[in-house]
Formats: sequence, C-alpha cells, structure tokens
Amino acid sequence: MINKDFFAALDDLEKEKKIKKEFFISALESALTSAYKKNFGEAKSASVRLNPEKNTIKVYSYKTVVEEVKEPDKEISLEEAKKIKKSYEIGDVISEEVTPKEFGRIAAQIARQVVMQKLREAEFQVAMDEISDRQNEIVTTQVKRVDNGIVYVEIPGNQMEGVLTKNDQIPGENYVTGDRVKVFVKNIKEGNKNPFIQVTRTSTIFLKKLFELEIPEIRNGDVIIKAIAREPGYRSKVAIQPANQNIDAVGACIGNKGIRINEIIKELNGEKIDVVEYSDNAFEYIARALSPVKVTTIYAVEGSNHARAVVPDDKLSLAIGKNGQNVRLAAKLTGWRIDVKSESEAKQLDGGLMLDSQFDEDMNLQNFDENEDPDYLKPIE
Repeated sequence: MINKDFFAALDDLEKEKKIKKEFFISALESALTSAYKKNFGEAKSASVRLNPEKNTIKVYSYKTVVEEVKEPDKEISLEEAKKIKKSYEIGDVISEEVTPKEFGRIAAQIARQVVMQKLREAEFQVAMDEISDRQNEIVTTQVKRVDNGIVYVEIPGNQMEGVLTKNDQIPGENYVTGDRVKVFVKNIKEGNKNPFIQVTRTSTIFLKKLFELEIPEIRNGDVIIKAIAREPGYRSKVAIQPANQNIDAVGACIGNKGIRINEIIKELNGEKIDVVEYSDNAFEYIARALSPVKVTTIYAVEGSNHARAVVPDDKLSLAIGKNGQNVRLAAKLTGWRIDVKSESEAKQLDGGLMLDSQFDEDMNLQNFDENEDPDYLKPIE
C-alpha cells in the first residue's frame, strides 16, 4: 500500500513549499475513503487512515453491534461480535482492517490527483497570504514578458504573476523583459486558469505612494497630501498641507535643487508634477491650483462651485494648458468648475471693471451673475 517514498515526498513538499503534510493527509483520507466506497461498496461504513510514522495507508470498516442485523454492511450481531471480543455490547462500534490488495493502484492514482490539486490550492493560499501584506503598496517588480501590449511582471516572494494592462501603463513607456519597474498592487483577480495580481502605474494612489516613498516628511506625517489630480504620463497636481507650521511643505516635496521631485518625475517617465499648498480658502486654493500661472483675480458665483480666474493676457494659454489640461487638472484638484479668462477678456465681460495687476492677500474676490453670461462657464470634461 503506497510505500514510504510517498510519505517522504510529502515531507519534501512541507520543506520546499512550506505546506504542512497534515494538509495533504486530511484531504487524502477523505478522497481515498470515497474511492474505496465507489469501488467496493457505497453502503459500507469505512474510512481510510494514513499513518506517516509507519508509512502505511489502511482501510478500516466499521460495524455497530445490534440485536438484529438489518444492514450487514454496517451492522453486526451481538453474538458475532462476542466471537471477536467477549466484552462487546449493544451499541459498540467494531473496526476491522479491510484493505483490498487491488486498492493500492487506485490509491496511488487518487493520491497523485489529490496532492496536485491541494498543492495548487495551498500555493495559491500561500501566495494570497504573502501578497495581502503588499496590497495597496508599491513593489519593485521585474518584467517577465510582454504579450499583445500586456506586461507580465514577477513580484518578489510571490508565485503569482503581476499583470499590467494597457490602461494601467503610463503612456509612452516601453517595457522590455528584465526591466525593473515599480508598480502599485491593486488587488487579486481570478483568471481563466490561474489567479493573478492586478498592478498599476496610472492610479493617483501610485503617485501618492511614490511621494511617501521619496519624501520623509510625508512618510512621517509632518506633511499631508490633501488631494491629487492626475493625467498619467502628462501632468499631475498634488495639493499638500503641513501638519507642522514650521515646515515648508512645498520645499520638502521639491527637495534641494529639485532632487526629490525629480526622482518621482523620473519614475513616471517624465510626467510633470505641480506641487501646491492646500488652503481652506477655496479661492486661494484655486489660484494655487492653476500653477505655474500667477492668477490676478478670481470671481465666483455666490453659493456655487463655479469660479472665473483671471490671468495676464500673455499667460492665458499657459493657464489653460494644452488641450485644456492645466485648468482641467486644477478643477479636479479643487472640486470647483473653473473657467480662465485673460485680463482683457474679463474687462469686456465685466463692463470695463479695472483689475489688480497682482493677486493680493485679499484675493480681490468678486461675485458675478452666471445668468449674464450663460455660455461663460462650461463643464470641465
């Protein structure tokens, strides 16, 4: 009945895969018991027992001692029971080894199937346990292969593949087998054949984690990230706030001669990043969000989240950004619907209202009637 090499193999699995052999033994006993009944009688009360210490697999049948036998496969009369052992009484259960000689071949076949199945299950669970500690974190991976634009990466210490879909890749990046690349672990998904780890480089959380990784003040809580707006591969805006007023929050993120922010930009394949300081004053926050342009005046519709920012004539295109990107990101960052006008355009809209040349501490805020200019404010796409 399956020799000691079988049990030695279970020992090896325990050492190599860190999977307790008891995990296999319990499953094997259940599967072999079902196989025995299927081949030698479903009605029988029987079970298979594995003994790793003696390297044996044996089948035992069980019969209950009764006065009158109605189910011969499960019951034995008191008279017959006493022939086996005089002390038996009604209700006792008698076990007897009934291992068939031909059961060895069946057992070996079943054992192979069960071990392979349980090995896959166990490896998956081990992988799940390992990756659970890394979920929602950045890990450095190695590109294993690229197939139809999908990048498969190897995650250290885990046997499941990380999958970087096209939507999770930064536009313009090229991935080559062997490349080392940082990714953010989103979640674990069930595939057609095997589960896989979904990773990304395009989420705002990935950018947030990069800031935590590169900037100690954010990592230890002295500087807080309040909001992020991002168009991966092109531009991002990050609003930060000092938890300690003695800290230059923006300076901490930029680093000496830009060394800290440049490391993040390098990791993002040249993606531009504007770091702005958050403000509870919505208008000051909007003005900062439109960085790198200096806003001269902000108007707002009272009681709404619609704002008009006025900038110098020669800075209008920069404030709006290519294809509206700068103002679009500022809107996402602040939660306001922002429209940008040049000073000359604003004068025409407001009947020649004189505007300050600088954006002063009083914010030079004005209210305007949205109904006077129905086409003025347009939704940010």
